[in-house]
Amino acid sequence: MGWLFYTDRRVKSYADEKAEITRLCTFESDTRKTELVKACKVGSTWYAAAKVTNLDGTPVEDATYVTDPDGSITFGAVFLTRYDDGCWGYKDMEESAGPNESRAPLGLIELLSDLKDPDSYAQDWRQRCRDWASIPDYKEGDKIRLATPVTLTDGSTCQIVTATHYKRGRQKRRCYRIEETGGLVRLSKATLAGSELLSSAKGAASPVLAEYLAGRE
Repeated sequence: MGWLFYTDRRVKSYADEKAEITRLCTFESDTRKTELVKACKVGSTWYAAAKVTNLDGTPVEDATYVTDPDGSITFGAVFLTRYDDGCWGYKDMEESAGPNESRAPLGLIELLSDLKDPDSYAQDWRQRCRDWASIPDYKEGDKIRLATPVTLTDGSTCQIVTATHYKRGRQKRRCYRIEETGGLVRLSKATLAGSELLSSAKGAASPVLAEYLAGRE
């Protein structure tokens, strides 16, 4: 499906976008209604959970989803969005179509109905969302071993790095200090998938604190 654009320029803010996502996930036929349960924006992509119920109160029968105890089903949807010449546009896709964008928060994934086919595109999409959410959010001073060496622009590689930051104006930007050279490198979140924490900054403050924190893990 192609991009759909609004030409009246009414979609200009986060609140406007959420209102449009809500509208797009809300409709009613003679027998069923669909309503938005939750929507989250990650980057320029909106993720939505939409609930379908039968107006007569009977359970919803669906080939993809297991009916929930209340008789409804809740499915996931992805809305790619962008602005073109000041106009907001979107491209939507239901989870069973296997969207490429897969960074939906776990809180949204947990709202979705179970799937009948364990090998479906939707199941794969949900797992990729879970995999993304499982990537650690390292703290300042944490020493990390990457799952695989990263090749830098000069052709060298690095695998052990320490989380740190640099300043650009008044803003602090996350980067990583290379163990072998002391140089700094920016790493994407995807690069941190499968990485291992070698030492924690919170435990390095003092031996007493480290022992206390170790006992709580």
